[in-house]
Amino acid sequence: MSSPEVPSHPAAGLPFPIGQRELVVMLALTQALQALAIDAMLPALGDISRDLGLTDPNRRQLVVGLFLAGIGVGALVPGPLADRFGRKPVLLGCIAGYVAISLACAVIRDFTVLAALRFIEGVLCAGLAVVPPAIIRDRFEGDRMASLQSMIMVIFMVVPMLAPSLGQAVLLVADWRWIFGVMALLGMVMALWIALRLPETLHPEFRQRIDPRTIAGNMKDTLTTRASIGYVMASACTMGVMWGYIQSCEQLLGEHFGAGRAFPLLFGAMALSMALANFTNSKIVERFGARRVGHTALLFYILFAAIQFWLAHGPHETLWQFVIVMTLSMTCGGFTGANFSSIALQPFARIAGAASSVQAFIRNCTSAVIGMLIGQAYDNSARPLSIALLLAGSVSLGLVLWSEKGKLFRRLHPPGASRPA
Repeated sequence: MSSPEVPSHPAAGLPFPIGQRELVVMLALTQALQALAIDAMLPALGDISRDLGLTDPNRRQLVVGLFLAGIGVGALVPGPLADRFGRKPVLLGCIAGYVAISLACAVIRDFTVLAALRFIEGVLCAGLAVVPPAIIRDRFEGDRMASLQSMIMVIFMVVPMLAPSLGQAVLLVADWRWIFGVMALLGMVMALWIALRLPETLHPEFRQRIDPRTIAGNMKDTLTTRASIGYVMASACTMGVMWGYIQSCEQLLGEHFGAGRAFPLLFGAMALSMALANFTNSKIVERFGARRVGHTALLFYILFAAIQFWLAHGPHETLWQFVIVMTLSMTCGGFTGANFSSIALQPFARIAGAASSVQAFIRNCTSAVIGMLIGQAYDNSARPLSIALLLAGSVSLGLVLWSEKGKLFRRLHPPGASRPA
């Protein structure tokens, strides 16, 4: 028997103004605004490079890399604000920043200014990834939270599947600047939906003061909880490899492996594997537990990383060999992502916003650095990526073992939850 929903605070048992399905879709599409800002750029990187006069082909990756770095740096701020003022106003403020900077990016004429604006945009919209998990944590916990996080990721992953094709479609009728215009328009649509439909989920009794001592205490709790921090760092390692792949995939798939105009389709098909993984996870995680599913996926991740390493260091890795093995790795990443994030946030019901902020800061800053190192190490082959895959999987396993005190596949049950028969 699966674990029932467990209220995490007094408000969790009260009637909720919108349905669970609408809430999941809303939060998924809110988070997906960030994915849109990353993946819709990929087909346009060559045009941006030529239009703004770049000579180093790897430098164009900074349009993506600095945005990711900004998300990491900015992640520390929205969580404490959301714990004090509520989830909804902080979310709307982040979308406002996203819209404003997107419009600014559409009109600039200098690459350095564009790169700086992308970093600022990442800082201002960091809450789009921080606040939604806190909203889910306000309402649910345990494996139920992991299940809903997976459903959010299913919808969220539709955007990486479609965004490169959307960017390519824009380029067929206009220049790359209009991609930023589309981003701004979709941001305004999401802001209107949230303003009209999203209720406040932060219970008044859980509001935190904005003062250095409270913030420092919450951060200390988040950083020193062993059962959580190992999973945060493990997620950062595998996410960093994914960011590295995204930053270099246009060069790797489109140029080195010769995918050409088929690149957006291949990228979308590979992203589909992560969506399917999260959909499957949402159906099985309450039965088997987030730890069992996540740990199994991590072991397979390491296996596929080893295969990719062997192929990349062979004489003639083909496009389809790379795509198949990388897709399998991404599938495993789909299983680990939602489960590891839910496990990491589980101990922090009363400070979900601050904890989500600190975890997002660590995860995003670490993964942004790893991703940029991988991207800038690109050498017209898949070798740097394959090395990163194997290292990330091995380090992640060590971190998870440390968090779990050497015991994998355990299942923990929240207070009040019924145990499986």
